[in-house]
Formats: sequence, structure tokens, C-alpha cells
Amino acid sequence: MRIGYFDCFSGVSGDMILGALVDAGLALERLQAGIAALGVPGIALSAERVRRGAFTGTLVHVHTDERGHPHRHLADVEAILNQAPLPDPVRFDAVRIFRRLAEAEAGVHGTTPDRVHFHEVGALDALADVVGAAWGIRELGLERLSVSAINLGGGFVQAAHGKMPVPAPGTAALLAGVPAYGSEVPMELATPTGVAVLTTLARDYGPMPTMTVERVSYGAGQRDLEGQANLLRLIVGESSAALGRDQVAVLEATIDDMNPQFFEPLMEQLFRAGALDVALTPVIMKKSRPGTVLTALVDPGGADRCAAVILRHSTTLGVRSHLASRWILPREVVTVTTPHGEVRVKRAWLDGRLSVVAPEFDDCRRLAQASAVPIQVVFDEARRAALSLDEPRDPAEDQGAAVPHP
Repeated sequence: MRIGYFDCFSGVSGDMILGALVDAGLALERLQAGIAALGVPGIALSAERVRRGAFTGTLVHVHTDERGHPHRHLADVEAILNQAPLPDPVRFDAVRIFRRLAEAEAGVHGTTPDRVHFHEVGALDALADVVGAAWGIRELGLERLSVSAINLGGGFVQAAHGKMPVPAPGTAALLAGVPAYGSEVPMELATPTGVAVLTTLARDYGPMPTMTVERVSYGAGQRDLEGQANLLRLIVGESSAALGRDQVAVLEATIDDMNPQFFEPLMEQLFRAGALDVALTPVIMKKSRPGTVLTALVDPGGADRCAAVILRHSTTLGVRSHLASRWILPREVVTVTTPHGEVRVKRAWLDGRLSVVAPEFDDCRRLAQASAVPIQVVFDEARRAALSLDEPRDPAEDQGAAVPHP
């Protein structure tokens, strides 16, 4: 498994992420091509080698024709992303990042995500940062992202809503479940865009995971700080373990007073909020009352968001949580063509051998209904098509595309 470890010893921003990816070998022309897929004119990139303190790194500049900070809504940004011919994993990650930004701002301002006015993060340069990061991570074949504790800096920052303490309220809301610390540097080291990208895509946080290091790269910040190298370090390597490993937050609630029909919409809301998996377990409670244990696996950075969904859409008065390590198989999602239409299929590997071939149930059901055939027919066709693809190989060996983690 190819791992990217972001060491945020001097914070993180969107352009620092782009700089680290280019410094790690991503061609600037490929990055520009990814951003050009947005179909938004007037965005261009340039890169230069700069010195920050005693070290050098790559500084990426995003140039746009846009003046000021237009007040786009989440729907405006999603419309741009959904209309663009981006690879599905890139679009999926970019939408998730902007939704997290909207949810964080909504919580701060006491409104809903759809009513949030994006200020700085709604500008074209922020859109380029987000899409460029999602595209570049895929281009480098980084299947797992790990992130260090994030240096936030200190002091105050001037934002669209006035002077704010560091971290700004929106950034602070994005840090739920994420290790971070303040420092004596009197400026904002971690921007909302940079924090949103890493905390949305990261699989775990903390010390550098065990890996065979291939490359160490540095993305430069705009300023040259006194006494500190303003750089984001990206360490790329291969995991020596046969299995991948990450951390998830396990959320649980025991419910005994809710209409069972309400569990299905609750599960849908949890998946929409980013839950990795949701399960229901029947239990017998005190006084022999039947109940249900709701269990949701979520990324640690999204634990607060999913806990709020459980509290809002169920009758429980509390949600338990703990962090758990899990072993995961390298996997990929491919789209195959059957006589009845296209089906997404998940493929996973163990010890270099293809071990799981799982067609997407919803795709099979939709095609079966449209063609008036048993769902098993479509399922078997999709599975055969996935097995007949090019010689199966562990996606960790393929450095041309990152593997999504559904």
C-alpha cells in the first residue's frame, strides 16, 4: 500500500499541499490538466523552488482572473464540481471537502450548510486548491493518507467577519477529533482549506506509520517565517505490512423507544454524513425490553458530525464513542459493462491475490428492475465481467491511481 504522510510541523494550507505534491513528483502540467477539467476559465498554475529558513521546497501559485471573494453557496460549488468531467473519486472527495467546510461554518454561524456564504474558501483559488489536491493525491497513487498533529500557530487573523483568534472559528470546528496544537508563531499557520482537505481525506493521525520511504518532499508556504521553516513535509512510501491499517471512530447508541421504520432513514443520513458502515443489533434490555444497538464506523474527523446525526434523527439521549484500529484490504472500485448496463464492482486483494469481487447492490437492483430480470442474473454478469478484466493485481502496485476507501 502506498502511503502519504503529511507532517504539519508548520501548519497546512491549500497551496502548501499542492506544492508538496508537485515536489513529490507530480508534474505541474498534469495538475493543471486536472484543474482545467473544472471548465472554469481563468485559472492557471505556476511553481518555483523557494527557500524557507535553511531548507527549500516547492511553492505553487494559483492565478485567477477573479477579483475579491465572491459569496458562493455550497450549491454553487457543487454545481461546478458535478458538471465538470472529473474522475468520480476526485469529484467525490472534492464534494466531501466542501461539505465539511459548509458544515463547519454552519455550526459556527448557527445556520444550515446550504445557507452558508463561502467567503475566502468560495473563491476560485480555493476551488483549485481542493480539486488539485484531490486530483494530485490520485495521480501520485497515494492510497492511504496519514497526518501528524497540526501546528495551528497563534495570535489573530483578519477574516471576512473581522478579527478572529487563531485558529479561526471555522478552522477550529474542522479540528474535532484531530490532534492539533498552538504555537508561539503569531500568525495563522493552518488555513480552513488546508485543514479541510487533510481531515477529510486522512485515514489516521499521529506519528509517521511504518513504511519503506521512497521520497520526502516539501510544499512551501507563501511567507518566509523568522526562526521556522514554513514548509509542509510529505513523506511517500510503501507499507511493509501485507494488510493496511487505520483508525476509525466507533459510535454506538442503544435504542428501545423508536419506531423500527425510522432506522432506515437514520442509516441513510449517517451514510450521507460520511459514515463508513452502519449496523443494527437486536438486544434484550432491562425488564426484558427489546432494543437495538446502532453502531456506526466513521472517520475520526467526522465523529462529531455523525454523532449529531444520531442525536437528531433518533430517540437516543446519548452516543458512546471510542477509537478502534482496523486492518483493511487494498481495494479499488471498477466499472464493468454487462448486457443490462454498467455496474460498479469492488475488488480487494490479500497477499497479492484477488480475494473479493463484490458488485454494487444498488446498481444491480436498478438494472434488474429496468430489464425485468432477476437481480442474481445482473450480479453474476457483473462479477464475471470484473473477473475477466486485465490480469488482477494488487492496487498497491499500481502507482497511477489512488484507491478510494468506501
